[in-house]
Amino acid sequence: MPRKLSSISPDWWDYTTLDNDIIQAAAELTPERMLKLSRPGFKVVFYDTLEDFYLAEALEYITAWKQSTEDNPVGICGPIGPTEQLPLVARLVNELGLSLRSAHFWGMDEWFDVATGREVPATHPLSFERADREMCFNRIRRELRMPDANLHFPKADTLAYRESWNGVRCAVMQGGQGDVKHWAFNDPLPRRGKFKNSPPTAAEYRKLATRVVELHPLTIAQNARTSGGGNISMVPTKAISVGPVETWKAEKVSIWHAGKHDNPFGQRLTTWMIANRIADAAVPMSLLAEHPNVQFNFYRGGIGTCDVEMH
Repeated sequence: MPRKLSSISPDWWDYTTLDNDIIQAAAELTPERMLKLSRPGFKVVFYDTLEDFYLAEALEYITAWKQSTEDNPVGICGPIGPTEQLPLVARLVNELGLSLRSAHFWGMDEWFDVATGREVPATHPLSFERADREMCFNRIRRELRMPDANLHFPKADTLAYRESWNGVRCAVMQGGQGDVKHWAFNDPLPRRGKFKNSPPTAAEYRKLATRVVELHPLTIAQNARTSGGGNISMVPTKAISVGPVETWKAEKVSIWHAGKHDNPFGQRLTTWMIANRIADAAVPMSLLAEHPNVQFNFYRGGIGTCDVEMH
């Protein structure tokens, strides 16, 4: 039987094309049941306060970078969204006097300017590189800061970025989860060409490396809501995203759910799918069911409920 059409946009694949049984099972999850979904290779962790949540996220940077040496460089791949951890990272580095001279950092993604055919410049108000630098790296004392050559931000010409993953251990890739259930900008694909009647298999999607991507309409709307005051017209329709190829080079994938970027249902859906090893490319985050070391981190106050409430 053919898959359902998307309830969001019939020209795209997304989680609304899933079997109703999966949707219902996820919606019925209580926080207590979510916590019990940990299994070998997938760990669910709750934090009771936002202070503890963002401090734990920041400490992943410190733990990774402390392992780095000149002959065994180590890095972390980090998100914009959430961003609250970034000033904490800089403060911890400065307070600990932690030298980052051999350490590396990869940005996960960046906006793509269709008009110029390039990544947006760091002067763009929504630039992810700008946010990383202003909120974190420019705040680290100069003598501790890593060389600029060790900061890797994705560009429209992805070759240098992709090559930067060779010879450097990525201890952890952090991420958030968007409304369309992506990490970075690994959105579901449009329903066209060979994927007109069914989405790519998990194996096909996992072959995707860092690339320019076309953004799902839900992703564009979300970024307008979270970063642009709702002004959808200012949000680019394409982006450059780290791919599954690079993600599977990370020793650990750590996803942070504060309740600000995805909703109560979305947080439950991917937890359920990964715990039950259901990998479906219409829900890109679910492909992490096949990664050997994934951790979902939840702020308990942001998990919410799927109960119907009229507002």
